[in-house]
Amino acid sequence: MDKLIIEGGQRLEGTVAISGAKNAVLPVMAATLLTSGRNVIKGVPRVRDVFTMIRLLDCLGAKLESFEGDTLVIDTSGVNNPEAPYDLVSTMRASCLVLGPLLARLGQAKVSLPGGCAIGARPMDLHIKGLEMLGAEIDLIQGYIHGVAKKGLNGNRIYFDTVSVTGTANLLMAATFANGETILENTAREPEVVFLADVLNRAGAKIEGQGTDVIVIQGKAGLKPLECRIFPDRIEAGTFMIAAAITQGDVEITNCIPQHVEPLIYKLQEAGIQVETGDKRIRVLGKAGFKSIDIKTQPHPGFPTDLQAQTMA
Repeated sequence: MDKLIIEGGQRLEGTVAISGAKNAVLPVMAATLLTSGRNVIKGVPRVRDVFTMIRLLDCLGAKLESFEGDTLVIDTSGVNNPEAPYDLVSTMRASCLVLGPLLARLGQAKVSLPGGCAIGARPMDLHIKGLEMLGAEIDLIQGYIHGVAKKGLNGNRIYFDTVSVTGTANLLMAATFANGETILENTAREPEVVFLADVLNRAGAKIEGQGTDVIVIQGKAGLKPLECRIFPDRIEAGTFMIAAAITQGDVEITNCIPQHVEPLIYKLQEAGIQVETGDKRIRVLGKAGFKSIDIKTQPHPGFPTDLQAQTMA
């Protein structure tokens, strides 16, 4: 698609169903590397990042069995390649999520820095520091993170200097195979992190504390293949809510989780917008002359950064 042509000025009305959360499915897809077998993931959105992750998993030795409708089936029995190449990682920052699982499963990993960026920007420092504390040897060579865990990973107590969703997810997955107990402190509390931990637990992992700022993992060898349904995308839901408010519309949003967008609900109501919630549904009724509001983005459960631009509009 070269461009989007939008004819504005129309009041939005009707009902829209929310897709599965992209930011939830990508970590789960990376987590399939911790298994050996047929993984079934339902509720998967058909977006570019999902197809990029499929290509990346294929490079690592996993095989796409099928992707029909919203159901993705991936066989990870043949995973044997520890290298995540630049041409894929550079197009999607979430590709870095394979670093922890590869070290845990294969004992080695070679993953391009996201976007091919120089380490001066330090987007991966939290991941690298945490993996080193689990016993991995990490070197940065020509834009790649080279990791080796010759004797496996060992549990440790790790404190995140800043809250990081991908950092929490990466170390959570790596620690699932580490010997002994790992305690992660100042962790991300986003629904996507909680969901990842819950999915891993259903596959046999021993993780406690997800949803708080301290997560405890008891390492073990081997997980069953993953099977889950991805929950609705809170950013997509929030975007439709804001669109309804902007256009003074009347939009019912279904297949959503109102609790995941509570900060936005409060702010829209503060602006004078009528918001009704029910079981997996939200209705937004916009009106002329709503009040201005102030927002400050924060880690969950604060106002999400990914809804800032839409709200400012």
